Amino acid sequence: MNSSEKFDSPYYPRRARWYGRIFYFGGAIRHRLALDRIYLPKDITVGGLIGSFLVPGLAVYLRGPRLYGKMAMAGCALLFTIFIVWLGYPVGNYAFGMMISIHTTGFVYYCNPYLLDKDFWFRIFFTIAMLILFGLVIYPPLRSVIQNHWLTPLRRNGNVIVVEKFASVGAIKRGDWVMYSLQGHSAGNLHEGGAVWVREGFGWGPVLAMAGDSVAFSTNSFAVNGVGRPLLPHMPTSGNLTVPGKNWFIWPELGISGHGNTSEAVISSTMLQLATVPEDQFTGKPFKRWFWRKQILQ
Repeated sequence: MNSSEKFDSPYYPRRARWYGRIFYFGGAIRHRLALDRIYLPKDITVGGLIGSFLVPGLAVYLRGPRLYGKMAMAGCALLFTIFIVWLGYPVGNYAFGMMISIHTTGFVYYCNPYLLDKDFWFRIFFTIAMLILFGLVIYPPLRSVIQNHWLTPLRRNGNVIVVEKFASVGAIKRGDWVMYSLQGHSAGNLHEGGAVWVREGFGWGPVLAMAGDSVAFSTNSFAVNGVGRPLLPHMPTSGNLTVPGKNWFIWPELGISGHGNTSEAVISSTMLQLATVPEDQFTGKPFKRWFWRKQILQ
């Protein structure tokens, strides 16, 4: 016999595969947690539970009829698309809620063989528990991830502007609109011209000047590198500045409300300090168009 030929001997067991230790470790954990004592009904599988939990509508497909399952998955895909397209609008929130309902209903439907021999109140409690799990534990973090790291809807003048959170700071140029984090700030004295408090939040506006640009103020206008523009609300009427490195000059648009006789000089000085925005406060850049809608920035 050729020494290069391989054969299986009944006297020697096959060598364990490289992934055998993983299954051994998983079996040990299952035994330690007593999960090996839990037996699912024959119509319910672990894979089916995991898939039904992760994929909206898949539970209906697995339990059947398959046509209804395909319709449920297609409906969830459509509702998620509506949520993204109308992000920040009521119709988007309604679509998101309906997707949660379909997902929860389908999952409970898949677990029906387990619930058949349970009493009425247990089935009601199980359904409510699943609704809380999906509606308060699973989906809200998913929506937060989308809105905090990828796409943020910003409501402005009755319109919703979708902001791209993953935009590059290096791609920002003069004239681009940006959203940035706004730190809390206070200035002035209650007894000497009044005081100003700025709440922490988000700022919004176009980049008027980049790092190294010179900005000069006069009575009716301001100029960036010698190019004049009309004066914006509460801008100073004299003086000049050079934008520091890794900073932008963005004149803040703030809703002003308060009491007392705060002088224009205090307000102007405070806003001038806020106008120098470090690049590390950059939050996102709005899309020019969101699907077919042209976004109204001003």
